[in-house]
Amino acid sequence: MRQDRVTMLLGAVTLLALGTAVVLGLRAPLDVNQGSLVRLMFVHVPTAWLSYLAYGGTGLFGLLYLLTRQRRWDRLALSSAEIGVLFTLATIVGGMLWAKPTWGVYWVWDARLTTTALSLVVYGGYLLIRGLIDDPERRARVSAVIGLVGTLYVPINYMAVEWWRGVHQTQTLRLLGKPSFEAAPIYGWVLLVGTLAFTLLYVYLLRVRGILAAREEVREERELLEDLASVEVARG
Repeated sequence: MRQDRVTMLLGAVTLLALGTAVVLGLRAPLDVNQGSLVRLMFVHVPTAWLSYLAYGGTGLFGLLYLLTRQRRWDRLALSSAEIGVLFTLATIVGGMLWAKPTWGVYWVWDARLTTTALSLVVYGGYLLIRGLIDDPERRARVSAVIGLVGTLYVPINYMAVEWWRGVHQTQTLRLLGKPSFEAAPIYGWVLLVGTLAFTLLYVYLLRVRGILAAREEVREERELLEDLASVEVARG
């Protein structure tokens, strides 16, 4: 099988960036109040960012499919949704590990946590519906619409701590109004490196999963043609 040099290079750069983020996170000074627990933030925040990025990608690729009817956009939408679900689960686990020593419980039905959990229902349904529809074109159309509607989760989840005040802290990085970083400056730089590393990780995983999805699509079409050929032979 021919090696994909672009994917290999992207993987190497991603690994280097992740390694750098880990080193910086471990060397960052301890927080006065939280101690070493603050280091969970260097994983939790970039993981949440990646899930936002993946869900946004699902909607964007779905829209591009509706506009062009090119199957590659549907494959990327699927790949992005799977990545989003995976890293939403990672976000929830990381949040629970932080919540137990901080709040005394692993989970509360806070607005931010609740909407995060609901995203698993939305995108889990997205993946489930894809598996229930056999016709590729209809599957792509329906999935694209769900993916577009699902992107509403991103602004709702981001603003949940402002609209419905709960126990979850407000945004670490405020993007609306006057952008500001609500943490020590050194933590901001570590988070920046971690976010960039996880962005590269998203691009790498999207490329790899997209390649696998293309191969699955070729196999699916080949099996369909074989089934049709078998039916024709049986009739003849």
